[in-house]
Amino acid sequence: MDRVLHLQKGRYLARTASGGADLAAALGLRSRCFGFKDGNDTDRFDADCTHILVEDTQTSTVVCAFRVLPLATGPDILRSYSAQFYDLTALTHFQGPLLEIGRFCIHPDHHDPDILRVAWGALTQWVDATGVRLLFGCSSFLGDDATLHRAAFQLLQRKHRAPARWNPHPKAPERFSFSLDPYDDHICGAATLPPLLRTYLMMGGWVSDHAVFDRQLHTMHVFTGVEIASIPAARARLLRAVAG
Repeated sequence: MDRVLHLQKGRYLARTASGGADLAAALGLRSRCFGFKDGNDTDRFDADCTHILVEDTQTSTVVCAFRVLPLATGPDILRSYSAQFYDLTALTHFQGPLLEIGRFCIHPDHHDPDILRVAWGALTQWVDATGVRLLFGCSSFLGDDATLHRAAFQLLQRKHRAPARWNPHPKAPERFSFSLDPYDDHICGAATLPPLLRTYLMMGGWVSDHAVFDRQLHTMHVFTGVEIASIPAARARLLRAVAG
């Protein structure tokens, strides 16, 4: 049975989708954010996932949506969305529950940082209630031209590579392998990181050593993992303050 989330902070309410209208709202926002003009951003994983909405209660507008796929233990990661694109054999040895986060999107007309904060508060509630030990997913960069993301990829390669024991290996046929350019020391890629990925990294997250092209969504993505035990204590306190 799906968990029921209900977290309100100020004008924003994070809650699990309930019924066809909620699911349609989530899919509609996804389709808009990921460029599906026909409103048809659906796949076979939707049926197995719990869908979460963040709603502006003052306007009844869905301003954020994402889905989560709970997995009981490491070997289950092979049935995740991410496993289509990355060889996750190493992570089958991970001990404890995992949670895949997918299709995370924020309404393009809404820029209040409290939206992302409330979404993470809801995820923190889930993690604490179920004992999740690893959050993971594919973090997307808008645009499927690798040169647009050169600085960000350099930063990820230098500072945020996955531990060797968990490193996702290449699987997708169309991918971009990271490499260090000694002449790019002066380039700062932090400003070009997607907000969701930036949040993962602030929690001690790590990424694959390559990015995958998603031509359908006109994006590139990197596998991203956050080990709950490695989240800095100060960051964990902030998340739980919102979750509470």
